[in-house]
Amino acid sequence: MKNSSSFSALPLEASGFNAAAASVVQKNQGQTLFLSLLAFCIVGLFLSPSMQAQESIAKPTSFIPDSFDPPTLVQTPEFIVRPLGPELVDVDYVAYMSSIEHLQKTFSRSTSWPHENLTMSDAMIDMENEERRFNARESFAYAVLSLDETVELGCVYVYPSSKPGFDAVIRLWVTQEQYSLGFDPALLAWTKQWVSAAWPFKNPAYPGRDIPWSEWE
Repeated sequence: MKNSSSFSALPLEASGFNAAAASVVQKNQGQTLFLSLLAFCIVGLFLSPSMQAQESIAKPTSFIPDSFDPPTLVQTPEFIVRPLGPELVDVDYVAYMSSIEHLQKTFSRSTSWPHENLTMSDAMIDMENEERRFNARESFAYAVLSLDETVELGCVYVYPSSKPGFDAVIRLWVTQEQYSLGFDPALLAWTKQWVSAAWPFKNPAYPGRDIPWSEWE
């Protein structure tokens, strides 16, 4: 009986120990879950602004409203305006290569573009980039063509502005031949009217035209 009593006491003690151990385990599990949730909230609090910043960088805001469709064809009695792209590489290349010195003084104001070493491959890369930027709504470059579209008379560019107070930058050029024929002031006047009527800008800048280059730079 003594042995039997000893034997029966052991399971009772073990059972009590197991219950206490289980209680401790459950308590620890609860604490672990709470700490995990707390850590998740703290990490989320610090990471969210960074993730939002990365998202805003990945999706830059265009300088034109999402609802606005930029013009893709303008026909006037004197010329036609189309977006620059690979299909216009030949006429565009001929136009600026015929007026290198003229454009370096009146448009680019440097020897970086155009220059005599530009190749047709360079020209195609430029046209592909202009088309990509147009489609991405980053900037808009247009060729000003003769009515039969065989000759490029000049170009008009619509860029975002990095300067306060202006919501766009408009630049344009004409070939040396067209400049000598007096087309430059005519194209400038038409461009101003077109931008005012067809684009959503309130205060576009015309550097080198209304604003002297020295002041703009």
